[in-house]
Amino acid sequence: MRYDISGTVMQTVSIDLDRGERIVSQTHQMAWMSDGIAMDTHTGGGLFAGLKRAMSGGSLFITEYIAEAPGHVAFAPRFPGTIMPVALRPGQSLICRKETFLCAEYSVTLDIAFQQRFGAGLFAGEGFILQRVTGPGTVFLDLSGEVVEKTLAPGERLRVHAGHIGVQEPTVETDIQMVRGFRNVLFGGEGLFLATLTGPGKIWLQSMPILNLAEEIARHLPGNEQARGGGIGGAIGGGAAGVALGGILGGILGNE
Repeated sequence: MRYDISGTVMQTVSIDLDRGERIVSQTHQMAWMSDGIAMDTHTGGGLFAGLKRAMSGGSLFITEYIAEAPGHVAFAPRFPGTIMPVALRPGQSLICRKETFLCAEYSVTLDIAFQQRFGAGLFAGEGFILQRVTGPGTVFLDLSGEVVEKTLAPGERLRVHAGHIGVQEPTVETDIQMVRGFRNVLFGGEGLFLATLTGPGKIWLQSMPILNLAEEIARHLPGNEQARGGGIGGAIGGGAAGVALGGILGGILGNE
């Protein structure tokens, strides 16, 4: 297998396959392919395996691309961002945010991963279930915007707006921390909680979370004066707790 990543903000990855080689991807990700490539869409291990992928933000079905003759197949993300290729060793895993998996060699396993702490799943904005990719093989991950890689030393902590967390090694611990200061919460725009990443291990941060892009577009839609004005709900932050607390404070203080 050989690959080439082209483009800047709207990248594609073109993968050349020799006869018999196989690539798997989520559904709706293929951009183009040559004549010698055959497609086979299935659950990738049975209905239970498909349901686990769906719980982690993936698709119930996966599409397998088999080279019946030497050829190539290309994949493109649905949003602006960066395609990150990672060559995984046997048994090596990465924990990814939902919908990060783009495609991979057939030997790579896609599974679900649970947040290590209850609070992180409830308040950090990504829920309890994430994606886990495990080698051996090369996996192509789709992160939003530009990618910033950091290596945390043992015990080193980094506080991050949850939407900017893209990929992390399993050794990195995720927790949440409340933002201090009443004015920071209401007017700082960062929400009530921040995610705290603790080393050791590598993390890959993304510069433009899709949720941020969607919110910015929504602000400029006709008739969306509430979103354009911000309001108490936005100050509280993402996740179920943010919605609930935002609604309560909005009702008390007025969300105009």
